[in-house]
This record gives sequence, C-alpha cells and structure tokens, in this order.
Amino acid sequence: MRTVKGRTDHVVVVGAGLAGLSTAIQLAGRGRAVTVVERESVPGGRMGRLDLRGYHIDTGPTVLTMPELIDEVFAAVGERTADRLDLVPVDPAYHAIYADGRTLDVHSDEERMVQAITAFAGAEQAAGYRKLRAWLSRLYAAEFDGFIASNFESPLSMLTPALARLAALGGFRHWDGKVAEFITDPELRRVFTFQSLYAGVAPDRALAAYAVIAHMDTMAGVYFPRGGMRAVPDALAAAAEAAGVRFRYDATVTELAREGGRVVAVQTDQGERIDCDAVVLTTERHRSYELLGHRSRRPIAVRPAPSAVVLHVGCAREPRIPHHCLLFGAAWHEAFRDIIKEGRVMSDPSLLVTRPTAGDPTLAPDGRDLLYILAPVPNLAQSEIDWAQTGPQYATEILELARRRLGGTLLRDADLLRVVTPDDWASQDMLAGSPFALAHTFAQTGPFRPTNMIRGIDNAVLAGGSTVPGVGIPPVLISGRLAADRITGAGQRSVRPAGSALDRTSK
Repeated sequence: MRTVKGRTDHVVVVGAGLAGLSTAIQLAGRGRAVTVVERESVPGGRMGRLDLRGYHIDTGPTVLTMPELIDEVFAAVGERTADRLDLVPVDPAYHAIYADGRTLDVHSDEERMVQAITAFAGAEQAAGYRKLRAWLSRLYAAEFDGFIASNFESPLSMLTPALARLAALGGFRHWDGKVAEFITDPELRRVFTFQSLYAGVAPDRALAAYAVIAHMDTMAGVYFPRGGMRAVPDALAAAAEAAGVRFRYDATVTELAREGGRVVAVQTDQGERIDCDAVVLTTERHRSYELLGHRSRRPIAVRPAPSAVVLHVGCAREPRIPHHCLLFGAAWHEAFRDIIKEGRVMSDPSLLVTRPTAGDPTLAPDGRDLLYILAPVPNLAQSEIDWAQTGPQYATEILELARRRLGGTLLRDADLLRVVTPDDWASQDMLAGSPFALAHTFAQTGPFRPTNMIRGIDNAVLAGGSTVPGVGIPPVLISGRLAADRITGAGQRSVRPAGSALDRTSK
C-alpha cells in the first residue's frame, strides 16, 4: 500500500466533519500531533445544525447505522462511545406507508420482521426474507474488509479471492434483480432497495454489492443519539481534544504551501500559517484539487449523485408519527427515471420523514415536534430547474403530500421553518448542489472511485464522501481510518498508554 514517505509527526486535517474527526482521532491514537482547521465555528461538516425559534435542527444525515464504527474511532484514543454519547436504538427502524394505505414496520430482529412480512405479504415472502437475510449477511462478510474498508492502488487491487466470493454471491448483478430472487413482491422489495437512493443509482441499475446498505439499515439496526445527530461530531471533537488534537475553528484554508512534491504548510484566511509534515483534505473534491493545484486525469468527468429538497417543519406534538417514516408513491421506478434520466422532480414522490423528537423531545419547544422531510430531486447538473422560483411552491406541495400520506389529522399547526434546495447545497460548495457527493456508479466504485492519494504529491491524503469508500456515515468514518493508514501504514496500532479511559472503564 502506498503511504506518505518521510516525517509525519505533525498532520494538519482540513475539515472537522466526520471524516476529518475520524482521521484526527486515528492519527492522535497513533502518536501524531494533529491540528484540525475548520471553516465553521463548530464541528460536523455535512452533519450540520441550525437553532431556530426554539428548535434544534440537524441539517444533515438523520439515519445512523453501524455504531460499532463509532466505537472503533473512540477506541483509537482509549475511550468508549458510552462515555461520550447516548445512542438509543430506533424501533422500528422504519415505518413504511404505501400509496394504497398499507403499512409495514421494518425491524432488525429477524423473528419480528418475519411476523410483519407474513401479515403484509404472506408466508412465502417471509420465507424469502429469511433467505435474503442470510444472503445479505454473506455479502457483508465477503465485502466489508476486502472492499469497503480497504485502500486500493489500482483496479488490479481487486483481483483477490474476495473478488471471486463477491462475484459468486451475485455482487456484480443488479441490486433489484438480485433481491427479487428472494422476494417477489415488488412493494415489499422496496424496503430492501430504496437505499440505492443513497448511492445515487436506480435499484435496477445499481450493483447488488451495494445491498450491504440494506444490511446496515434493516439488519444491523438504526440508532439515534440523544441531543440529535450533532451530538456525534460534538462527542468526537471532545475526544479528539482530550487526546491532544488542536482545533482552529472559523478558519478557512486558502493556500497550501509546497516545496516540490510536498505540502509544508497550510495558510488560513485568518493570516495563520500552520507548518505540517502531512495534510489530510476532507473538503469537497473539487476544492481539494484546487488547493493542491491538481487536475483530474479521469477519462470521463465524475458524476454527482442526485440532490434533495429538505423541509424542516415544526408541528404540534404527535406521537403517532414514527421516528423514520418511508412514504412510498405508487410510481416507484418512474421516480428514479424522473430524477436521474429526465432531470425533473418526481411526478409521484416518495419521501423520507424523520421525527427526531421521537428520540429526544428537547429538540423542540414544549408541546411541539420537529420533522425533517426529504424529497430526492435532480442535482443542478441534471436539470435546469429554477429553484429560487419553484422551490417555495414545491415545498408547499411536498408538505401537503406528507400530510395526506401520514393522515389528514396529523401535522396539525405545521410551521415550515426552513426549506433547503440544491441551490442551498451548492452555496455550501457541494458539487452540482448534491449533499450526497459522487454517485456510486460502477465507474465510481471501489478502485474506480477517485483515490485518496494523488500522484506527484507525496504527503497529501483525501478523505470524505467523494473518495473511497463512499457516501454515508459509515463509509465516511471508514474514510478517516483509510486516510490515517496512508500516513502511518495500516499495521500501526493505537499507541495510547495503558490506563486510558477504555482500560479503566472496561475493568
């Protein structure tokens, strides 16, 4: 594996999002001095926050899976997640509502899910679910270490026994078609394929290898941190500081000073020059390349993932609304065609509604609930939609649709607090106005995804959703570890001394 050569005693990490925090903690645990430079006044990056009229709003991801990856980050500096975060399971993980009014609770527990599927679609589909669950487990085991959690040097890096196992499992077939081998009911199948939206590819075009996201969502469990999603970066930043990581908030990196093929210092808009032995960039890919003076040599341009319109809504307290609710339209496959091929909003939208106050009522004023309503839409490169003109009306339509799908008596006294459109994501420097970075097409998967090291620059490493392994909280956390491996070598273990928090609390 290619690694940074020469001294790596002091590393500057640009960006205090999850990728940057993961990188910083991993490096601190391996004995490096680390400085994190962040343009905002708080950590979080895409896991942003907004406090408005008594509501504590998470503006980024709302679904948290695979908390064991958070455990690994904390453990790198001798800490435990439980000492920094209160993570509670979300049960059911999702509540699906279909256009015909039928509903299905999605449970991570196998027996409870079998019962729910039997009631929804019959015993034959429930038996198919058991087989699907076994396949997803095998897929995850075959894929995680060898593909998701590994650095690649070239496509030849894939030529391992793990590749043969993945191929034998059908990982290079299409996601929806593979799931259909186990579950023939098309509406039930949506529960195990809607995650392709995260990958930015329609389920009948996405690689079946990405069904591991369904494993994370529907089997490994969904969790919620008390205090909202912002509690995760806050806790990681606190652990990093306790481990000696230094933070420079409200500072934007404007220049990387280089000597030959090495970055020797970071310059900020505050007039500060920070000398370094290596740098990790978690900024957007195009911004990282600009700072490095690098031009991509990819034969075809990268393809951004679709975008989203997000509504932040306050309403009267309504316990009947689940924590995560999937509102499926009838025209499922047409929805993907509308967004990805036609570059228009869905004619029959499918929505994700999250009620974070189900997990922590203090996120809203007394007697009120907070809702996050997400509607997938084309990114700015896929369409010519004038969001400044059409955004307010589209938000009104989405809110009314959510009200009808959830039940007319719900969303009483709804107060539209904030609407976020692709224009808003673009104003945060996100490519093509997409918060989901690069789509997980075959040409942007594994060793074909933009790499985290750049030829000709000896001591700069990339991390975040635009590089390996990809988009979402678990991959982004992993990207931080992969970046740290590029600096120290994958074999180096944490060098935190005995008597650390982990040692003390585990006795």
